[in-house]
Amino acid sequence: MPAKQITRRHLVSAGLTGSFLLNGCSRFGKRVDENAVRNAEALPVDDLLITRDLAYAPGDRHTLDVYTPRTAGKARPVVVFIYGGTWISGAKAEYTWVGIALARQGYVAVVADYRIYPNGAWPGFIEDNAAAVRWARDHAAELGGDPAKLVLLGHSAGAFNAASLAIDHRWLAAKGMDPKRDLKAMIGLAGPYEFVPDTPELRTMFGPKSQWSDIYPITHVDGQSPPILLITGGKDRAVGTVESERLAERLREKGAPVKRLHYPALDHNETVFALAPPKGETSQVMTDTTHFISASLPSDA
Repeated sequence: MPAKQITRRHLVSAGLTGSFLLNGCSRFGKRVDENAVRNAEALPVDDLLITRDLAYAPGDRHTLDVYTPRTAGKARPVVVFIYGGTWISGAKAEYTWVGIALARQGYVAVVADYRIYPNGAWPGFIEDNAAAVRWARDHAAELGGDPAKLVLLGHSAGAFNAASLAIDHRWLAAKGMDPKRDLKAMIGLAGPYEFVPDTPELRTMFGPKSQWSDIYPITHVDGQSPPILLITGGKDRAVGTVESERLAERLREKGAPVKRLHYPALDHNETVFALAPPKGETSQVMTDTTHFISASLPSDA
């Protein structure tokens, strides 16, 4: 499928889509308009090939976008980015800037939509993400990627989804995959990994209290997960740091490779915005993320 032409007007419009869907305070923070600004700032994109709206499963929310550097080279690592939004809002078009930022680091970047409330509930959105990951592995080679270098990156609710795939074997196993074998790394930005569903929407999505323990990635830690990097911000008032600290501790207890990085100056949303700072500025979050990915990948030797 040929890439659709990407224009400044398209990116700004896409970035605004759904930006007011979650205006009230939430455990997992607010949606902000900054995605639209960052989409526009990422232009021009002549250096990339962007292919949109590829179906990874039947359904309106089951499409993904792929961002690939145009420069020739050996097969690239594939990074699947999972956005947040409290499982209530979010759209891949809002995160065009993330796909662009990752592709400019030399990755094949995949950004997928998945079912959200009211049409999505646990474990449906985890199953959707698993299907998108399987699609990314199956199609990596034709996109210029290496299926043996598959990485997950998620922010907020998306970090919960990514951690679920990396730690709880049920979801990728249903797609014929194994997280330790098939994922080379998982990076979670400001993720809630052991939270209380404390709104009517969250209680509808995650069901009765009797099953809450089963939904948490931390419950399923068994040491058989890929290397995991957990990133937190010191000004995060939405999720905080305790859940990442507890998850890292449990992973270490089980002998799983894990690293925590804390950025005192960042709030909840800034942990993901830091992946692509204003032009001319460097991103320590992106630098640390790419270093972690490189260290986790198999050698080409």
